[in-house]
Amino acid sequence: MEWLSAENVVAVGTAFLGIVASGVMVWYERRVPRRKRIGYRVQMDNPIGDDVRSGRANRRLGLFDETPGMVDATLVLLRIENDGSQGIDRDDYTGPERHGLTAVFTDRTIRGVSVTQPTDTDHLMDHFTPERGFGYEGNRLRIPRVPLNHGDHFKLLVLLSGGDVGRAIRLTGGIRDGEVHPNRSATPDDKPPLFSRAARLISITLTLSVVTLAGIVVARDDSPPKPPPMDCARGSLRITGSTAFAPVAREVAKEYEEKCAGARITVDARGSEAGVGELTGRGAKSGGSPSVIAFSDGLTADGSRELVANRVAVLAFTLVVNKGIDLPHGLSLSDVRRIYRGQVTRWKQIDRRLSDLPVVLVSRNADSGTRQIFQRQVLGSWERAPSTSLDCVHKDDRSAPVMRCELDSTQQVLDKVAELPGAIGYSELNLALGHKGVRRVSLDGAAASVEDIELGRSHYPYRGVEYAYTYRSPAAGSLAAGFLAYLGQGVGGTVIRAHGHLPCSAPAVLPLCADDEG
Repeated sequence: MEWLSAENVVAVGTAFLGIVASGVMVWYERRVPRRKRIGYRVQMDNPIGDDVRSGRANRRLGLFDETPGMVDATLVLLRIENDGSQGIDRDDYTGPERHGLTAVFTDRTIRGVSVTQPTDTDHLMDHFTPERGFGYEGNRLRIPRVPLNHGDHFKLLVLLSGGDVGRAIRLTGGIRDGEVHPNRSATPDDKPPLFSRAARLISITLTLSVVTLAGIVVARDDSPPKPPPMDCARGSLRITGSTAFAPVAREVAKEYEEKCAGARITVDARGSEAGVGELTGRGAKSGGSPSVIAFSDGLTADGSRELVANRVAVLAFTLVVNKGIDLPHGLSLSDVRRIYRGQVTRWKQIDRRLSDLPVVLVSRNADSGTRQIFQRQVLGSWERAPSTSLDCVHKDDRSAPVMRCELDSTQQVLDKVAELPGAIGYSELNLALGHKGVRRVSLDGAAASVEDIELGRSHYPYRGVEYAYTYRSPAAGSLAAGFLAYLGQGVGGTVIRAHGHLPCSAPAVLPLCADDEG
């Protein structure tokens, strides 16, 4: 072998450049500002009751032994800090809700919260008010959009009951151009490392990679390069159908267009059945496979044999009522069916403690997949009460026992329920979570929770599989085929989860997606 050949010179040069690149990476880690980051860690998780199933034994005096409900109580101290190099403003929190972050305490119920902060950051306390989203419900603690300078922190002392000491505690939420992550700090006896773990890992990995590359080139390995991670397709694609899934479709379409020049994707959601009907009509007219994808909440009623169904995600839905109707224990399936049969005309017939308001049924139109899943999974039949109002305000059929109207989209249903006292309707769960003026309703004691559904902890009934329909199988290399493949990849799954759904591409979700009844 000729050691001074062009190939060997390239190999040695590549190795040298790799080592230089490692040094540059270390310099970047030390000198260049990093992304915005919020870190959190549990500084204390201790039992204060005598019936906690794990944790060290404790001794107590005074009110700990006398207060009811303290036999299985625990105290958790959660520290939240800006451990990046840039300040974080209120607008940097990306969630759709008023609050910025959510702390989830697995299998435990929150009983009280106390907020503390260093003496030089007293201004942070002004943000911890109910008006800015501070509050808790069940095992979830809502944390406001607190602005944090570099190094700022605050602590939350949380009193809980039920569950075990040491169960998982997670902080969820998003930061623009940044991340929320668990961290740890060095104790006084620990010597902090010169470089971060990320810098060390990147440097070692890069050095090993380039040395390996040099060895491969010297050994004359002419292996072909790997194919690109995705095949981009050009052309136009129309996406129609479900209004509940439209936010996901729009975001994935935007990302696909940014990565694939020449792709033009339009999203026009008009309801599941309307979208599938448009797809069937275009396909029959063209005699081929039109560049159209129709999303449907659940299996479509269209019996065309030319339709090809692709399972995409599991969606959770929820009943919603106007904020003036307080149902702390939710409704039973029997009560819901009586309401939608027109047998309950005033809320006091459900509970004497409720206001004597007339029931107003705010429904979706017949093209809605959300309505079809509601009829199949909750009512067990069609909505029997006829539409009696065009505007949900004036009863056009005065002989009907209940006012009922039909609207074209989930957003319209939520707006109308928030507007009308005594109104009840249904919605995709994630859209209802951040909507003012409505309350979500549990069914038979089970609340709508995507996490519980995925982990098999809940048999909550109002959920279904989202389908992407094409007319025949799209041709290989077509934009429709490329978009569906992209939707099933990691990026598409991440977007689906960000919108509160479960991607069928996740192994744990596959059994749920295989159930056509959702």
